[in-house]
Amino acid sequence: MDLNPADEKFAARLLERLPQDVLRPVDARYLEEPRGRYSGQAGVLALPRRVEEVAVLVGAAAEARVPVVPYGGGTGLVGGQVMPSSPAPLVISLERMAAIRSVHPAENVLVAEAGAVLADVQAAAREVNRLFPLSLAAEGSCRIGGNLSTNAGGVNVLRYGNARDLCLGLEAVLPNGEIWHGLTRLRKDNTGYDLRNLLIGAEGTLGIITAAALKLYPVPARIGTAVFVVPSPEAALDLLALTRDRVGEGVSAFELIHRQGLEFLAEVLPTVRQPFAERPEWCVLAELGLPAGLDPMAVLESVFEDAAAKDLVRDGVIAQSQAQRQELWSVREHIPEANRLIGSISSHDISVPITAIPEFIRRGAEAVAAIGPFRINCFGHVGDGNLHFNVFPEKGGSRDRHENRRDAVKRAVHDLVHELGGSVSAEHGIGRMKVEDLERYGDPARLAAMRAIKAALDPAGIMNPGAVLRVSDT
Repeated sequence: MDLNPADEKFAARLLERLPQDVLRPVDARYLEEPRGRYSGQAGVLALPRRVEEVAVLVGAAAEARVPVVPYGGGTGLVGGQVMPSSPAPLVISLERMAAIRSVHPAENVLVAEAGAVLADVQAAAREVNRLFPLSLAAEGSCRIGGNLSTNAGGVNVLRYGNARDLCLGLEAVLPNGEIWHGLTRLRKDNTGYDLRNLLIGAEGTLGIITAAALKLYPVPARIGTAVFVVPSPEAALDLLALTRDRVGEGVSAFELIHRQGLEFLAEVLPTVRQPFAERPEWCVLAELGLPAGLDPMAVLESVFEDAAAKDLVRDGVIAQSQAQRQELWSVREHIPEANRLIGSISSHDISVPITAIPEFIRRGAEAVAAIGPFRINCFGHVGDGNLHFNVFPEKGGSRDRHENRRDAVKRAVHDLVHELGGSVSAEHGIGRMKVEDLERYGDPARLAAMRAIKAALDPAGIMNPGAVLRVSDT
């Protein structure tokens, strides 16, 4: 599909329709992504302040057949926020559209602009004694529009669902420059096709989300947090079932952590305090959020006693204060940073049916070992089947030395995921990094429908070309 660059002539046309300060010099930070596998480009950088300005930008791009790359917080891990190939695009950053437009505690709804930082949305909810439960390691810098565009997950999906489940309505600019005023606060609305869920997870390929009506929840009256040493992933699943039998949906998070992640922390982030003097092979970080009248610490103690009797746990630490709770979570939250500092050969954000987790971990390790003597850090949200199965060079080695094995490692892991009925992208999206994986493992009928939707809504193919679907397919 023939597209034109966002050149000086295009910029001059934009300046005829927009305030001068909307266009900015291109800054290198908008052309980078955290894993360093893609370098982007931009002909024009725009920082609009209102949805009407976004509409002008996209409308002008549609007229001139100029590609558009939406930019949120830049924290995406699959290259969806950068466009490495020509022609140079118009990059639209939503960072100046960061307002909390309204909060409705009686309805448990908050309306935020797409550029609002996730931590600021959480804080606005806390101000009215409510909880916005989406929680990610990057929550201090990621933005709610990007969270929705990638259907982000995080540690609380077990109880509250993905970003898709936390959204009631959207305001968005469609590929022709029209504004869709879908910012409803309704929980029931059966008036035709669900454009909201079409745009959520589309990674900017079908339009630009500019604001969202988000679901809030009551703040749990009592919170309990513990780390339990378990003998195996199978035992972790049995422990989850035992805990849910006690408190049902009171289990907010249930995170599986492998010894390798703890060793990485000791190696590159030694100031992070770890709960056990001797690092266990496997442990789980569990958090309960219970109503008033129930004591989560007593529940966790009872769970530990019963689990120990069944040989499901070997040791444990139950947080006795908010400071201890934060220390336990600090271990889990710093594992991705330790991974980055070590440098992975290939990182895999996968999901499998929960009961298939032990088989995947065992067979995945065998498949990787057949390729080379690598280290594996397996951790993640075991309660919803989402694991981060990341492969690293041997101690003292570098990922560059093993770059020629990266495709083999990824293929082995993803083939196994597919065999077990899983997904090769659980919560990070497709972006540009996993387009080939989507083609290899995706259902043909679904892919055909996706291409038809893209062609119908974005016939010129200007919206984030090369993300999710190959350019030649759009």
